[in-house]
Amino acid sequence: MIKLKKIILPGVVFITGGCVLVLEVIATRVLSPYFGNTIYTVSSILGVILAALSLGYYFGGRLADKRPKEAWFYAIILISGLTVIGLEAIIIFLLPILGDLLSLIYGPLIATSILFFLPALLLGMLSPYAIKLQSQAFPEEGIGAISGTIFFWSTFGSIAGSLLTGFIFIPSFGVDKIIIGTGVLLTLAGLLSFLKNGIKIKYFFSVFLIAIFVVGEFFVLSASRRIDSNNFIYSRDGVYEKLFVFDRQYKGRPTRFFQQDRSNSGAMYLDSEDLVFDYTKYYSLYKIFNPEMKQALVIGGGAYSIPKALLSEPSLEIVDVAEIEPSLYELGKKYFRVPLDGRLKNQIIDGRRWLKQTEKEYDLIFSDVYYSLYSLPVHFTTEEFFKLAKSRLSGNGVFMANLIGNLDSRPPSLIFSEMKTLRAVFPRSYFFAVNSPDPKRTQNIIFVGLNNDRNIDFSDKFVTENEDKIISGAESKLVDLSKIDFNLYTKLTDNYSPVEYLTARVLN
Repeated sequence: MIKLKKIILPGVVFITGGCVLVLEVIATRVLSPYFGNTIYTVSSILGVILAALSLGYYFGGRLADKRPKEAWFYAIILISGLTVIGLEAIIIFLLPILGDLLSLIYGPLIATSILFFLPALLLGMLSPYAIKLQSQAFPEEGIGAISGTIFFWSTFGSIAGSLLTGFIFIPSFGVDKIIIGTGVLLTLAGLLSFLKNGIKIKYFFSVFLIAIFVVGEFFVLSASRRIDSNNFIYSRDGVYEKLFVFDRQYKGRPTRFFQQDRSNSGAMYLDSEDLVFDYTKYYSLYKIFNPEMKQALVIGGGAYSIPKALLSEPSLEIVDVAEIEPSLYELGKKYFRVPLDGRLKNQIIDGRRWLKQTEKEYDLIFSDVYYSLYSLPVHFTTEEFFKLAKSRLSGNGVFMANLIGNLDSRPPSLIFSEMKTLRAVFPRSYFFAVNSPDPKRTQNIIFVGLNNDRNIDFSDKFVTENEDKIISGAESKLVDLSKIDFNLYTKLTDNYSPVEYLTARVLN
């Protein structure tokens, strides 16, 4: 009996320590749809939660000296659980307002403070409180041994919470379920002690709401691919990633590459204006779907290959580019021959945020932010994003996106989940395999969604006899979906988008 009593408090702080890290990891998912997964978001989350924990340790220790009773300890756990459950209401009703009002720099700090400071503060109070209670119950143990035991189990719980959230919870459950589950676990942990002691609980707070806007985070690998120093031109830390510009031979031609962390995100031939990567040439498919394009938006600048190509189209009046990395436009002008053209309007902003705040209607939206499976931006993969993009299209507007994956139809599948998601928003949609419809080959897949009900005849002479090889060969690259059972795949939403799990399967 004594041995059982000795492990109760360490077991409780193991649970509460795990809950702290569950909240810390999930916080990036909550904030990303509104502020992007930026250095400001990550730093704000870490800073606010650490500050809350440190104050919790301080006030928890003082309260434990004044009120060294189990009832107070478990009451703190109960209240922390109720505050975590209450997060869902704040996320649904307040966070969208904060996202519109606050900047990308200071917005995450303010939002994190409102959402996560109080739960982290309450959970931080528990370790010193547990040390006090354990030292009272077992004074022969010594305060040093008790403190070490409590902090060991609390930290071990934090490790477990972090790993479980990344490897199991997020791939398996929606963000709302994770938050609610964490809150319910804490509430039950606090409540059961009261019930055991015969104290009646008169009121229960039970807020089980489904989150509307929750998106993800970048899992950017810190290790950068080594670059030959002889071809090295530019290397500097950007706001979000490390940026490289370097020269190499590609297909026997001198080529300049742009790399963000370990991801190649653009290139330019040094001896011509020909597009380097095949997928970038597929922008010209707009001529099949909406030949009278006047206004275009490109989400993701990279080396500005697609914006430059669009500027060569005579009918085009405006090319807006939404690029969140502040230095890319200047790098584009310096290293990638981006012209000083009044039609090109560069916006230093997250592309989803730009769509949210702009009132423009575009004839073409090309989303080019999926350039790497290592850093797939989750908030550009969901149904809510596609709906937002559709709302900014003209009547005959076209949405296009370049994704990387394979056409292996065995579930789970990143590409087929994305196809299902796009088709839910754009009933008239087409998908093109840049290399071939070979299901085993990882390649670029071009997604096209039409904002009308027009049925495209790819056997039309305009298509088959077109001088542009991308257009004339479009039918041969069209992905046949007639035998695909989309019920087998997950539709990606802000609430549930296990993109990291799906991309890992492709990488493997």
